[in-house]
Amino acid sequence: MTEKRALRKTGQRSRRSKVNRIGLERTAYRAGESTLCPGCGHDSISNQIISSAYDLGLEQHKVIKLSGIGCSSKTPAYFLGSSHGFNSIHGRMPSVATGALLANHSLTAIAISGDGDTGSIGLGQYKHLIRRNLPMVYIIENNGVYGLTKGQFSATADEGQFLKYYGKNDLPPIDLCLEAIIGGATFVARSFSGDAKQVQTLLKAALAHRGTAILDIISPCVTFNNAPDSTKSYPFGKENETPLHEITYVPDHVIGREEIVIEEQTAGEIIIVELHDGSRIQLKQVDREYDPRQRRAALQLLEEAQREQLFLTGLLYYEEPRLLLSETLNLSETPLAELSERASRPTATQLEQTLARM
Repeated sequence: MTEKRALRKTGQRSRRSKVNRIGLERTAYRAGESTLCPGCGHDSISNQIISSAYDLGLEQHKVIKLSGIGCSSKTPAYFLGSSHGFNSIHGRMPSVATGALLANHSLTAIAISGDGDTGSIGLGQYKHLIRRNLPMVYIIENNGVYGLTKGQFSATADEGQFLKYYGKNDLPPIDLCLEAIIGGATFVARSFSGDAKQVQTLLKAALAHRGTAILDIISPCVTFNNAPDSTKSYPFGKENETPLHEITYVPDHVIGREEIVIEEQTAGEIIIVELHDGSRIQLKQVDREYDPRQRRAALQLLEEAQREQLFLTGLLYYEEPRLLLSETLNLSETPLAELSERASRPTATQLEQTLARM
C-alpha cells in the first residue's frame, strides 16, 4: 500500500461516526422525515427516543412501536425505522398493545399517544392498561389541543384558556399523571420537550422499568397553542419549569454497559431508585424535599401543582414492580408467538379433560 493510499484510508477511519455497543451509528435509529409543523415539540421527543435507543444499544427488531390517532401518533414513523409499528384507531392503542405483548412479552414496547388520544376517547383504555401492568413505555405528547383537527381544546387544556377560533375553555383539566398514580402505575414522570437532557434520562429509566412506565411530556403546539399564558406553551415551559430533582440514569454494569459516573457539584441528599434490571436512577434534590417513592406525597404534590399552576417535572412516582399481565395470567416463559404448534395445541386427552371440567 502506498503512503498516499494509507493516508487516505486513515483519514476515512477518522471521519467514521461513533458506533454504540451493538455496532450501529446514531443515524441507524432514524426513520422518515417529519411532516409536522416546524418547531413542534413532538419532533424533539422523537430525537430523544433516537438518542436513547442509540445510547442503550436497542436492537430494533425487538422493539414494537404503537400509537393511536393524532399528531403525536404520527411520530413513530420518524424514529427506529427498522422496528415494527402499528398505528391503531383513536384511543384504542392500549388494546392493540395488550394483544401484541401477550403474544410476545419479550418485545420492548414504545407507545406514543397524545392528550386527546389518552385523555378523551382513550381514557378508559389508558386506565385499564395501567391496571393490567403491561411492560411498556407509554409516552404522552401533551399540548392541550387537537392539533390535527385545527386546535380544539383537549381534556388537558387549562381552565379559562382562550383560543381565537374556539373561545374560552370552561372545564378543568385532567392530570394524566395523577390518573396514572391513582390507577396503579409504578413509574410516573413528567417532562418538557424543550428539556432534552431530562427527557432522555427519563426515557432510559422508563425503558429499564419492569411494568407500565408513564411519561407525560408537555410538547407545545407551535401552531394552535403557543401563547405565553398557556401552561402547554413553549414560553411558559421555559420560564416556569421547576425540576423536582437532578436526574442521572446509571445503567447496570453487569449487562455489559459502562457505568455513568456523576460528580456532585453541590451538597445534597441523593435518593437511589433501583430498577428491576439493576439499573439505578440517582435523584438529587434541588429546591424541595421530595421522595418519589411515597404515593401519598406524589398525589399531594400533583394536586398542589394543578391548583397553583406549577409546572413540576421529573420522576413523580416510583414503586417496586408488581406482577406483569403475562405473569398474572400464568403464561409460559417462552412467548406465545415463539411456541411450536405442538407445544401450543392441546392433545385430545387434554381437550377432553378441559371440556369435562366445564
